[in-house]
Amino acid sequence: MRHLLFAWMLVALMACSCQRGPEVVVYCALDQVYSEPILRNFEQQTGIRVKPRFDLEATKTTGLVNLLLSEKDRPRCDVFWNNEMLQTVVLQKAGLLENYVSPSAATIPAEYRDPEGAWTGFAARIRVILAHKPSVGQERPDSLADLGDPRWKGRAAMARPLFGTTLTHLVCLRQSQGPQALDSLLESLQANQVQILDGNSVVKDQVARGEVAWGYTDSDDANVAVLSGAPVEMILPDQDGPGTLLIPNTVALIRGGPNPEAARRLVDYLLSVEVEEKLARSDSLQIPLHPEAQATEATPRLDGLRVMPVDPSAAALEFGPVMGMLRERFVR
Repeated sequence: MRHLLFAWMLVALMACSCQRGPEVVVYCALDQVYSEPILRNFEQQTGIRVKPRFDLEATKTTGLVNLLLSEKDRPRCDVFWNNEMLQTVVLQKAGLLENYVSPSAATIPAEYRDPEGAWTGFAARIRVILAHKPSVGQERPDSLADLGDPRWKGRAAMARPLFGTTLTHLVCLRQSQGPQALDSLLESLQANQVQILDGNSVVKDQVARGEVAWGYTDSDDANVAVLSGAPVEMILPDQDGPGTLLIPNTVALIRGGPNPEAARRLVDYLLSVEVEEKLARSDSLQIPLHPEAQATEATPRLDGLRVMPVDPSAAALEFGPVMGMLRERFVR
């Protein structure tokens, strides 16, 4: 009798397991406070269970990319939601991404989509200057080059450039303007005693408190500081010169992921106008790439920005040389 009871219990457990329903595993580099509500809304709309894995601020993007590379032969992830573009291209070149042209991406400009569908960009941020108004007064910085201006010696800051969007920015600078431009910038950072901090949010906090006069950060972090009521302003840099860096989120399918059908549905959702509008209206103030998406008045308009020209495929090849330069200067 006990054996029969055990058999029935085993059958019941197996039945429960089978009835658990579809699921999708997503590795996500966008800040959890912004991405998690989007993923939970997808769950509510579709009934597909989302199993997210988020990254730490100090190792944004790089940590998840290294994890995906380590899992290449036995993928555990279905969808990679990256908070930038170049590291996604690195995964593409390593053969980790599955081509998929989502119908939701039809009106996203071609320059923010891989031609074969390996990845698609959406909901962009920009690199900006966040200035503490009492500290800068009338001498507002307005260029990346101002990090090396002697007026700001020891008074400006940026995130450690070995990870995240700061690394992406320097890689794009080298690809767009050449190795000498990057080398000159790095020399000026050290000569001008630019403070190197542990992440864009730390830059934002120190500027908001007036511990530094200004810093380079991302538009989502800068907007949080503005909304907090701190005496700060967000400045769009290099609008009379080479332009500032536009950093779309990207989404991609992982080749051989365990839940391909659910993964495609999640990609379709993330690339929708609905999601771009949610992110544009959130505190992260992300710029829609769908021309029909509606945003707030505070959201910078894509057609009103001078953007640094970048070739994502070529820029992704610059990671090795750039990391070599950065380790020499920033790793002790």
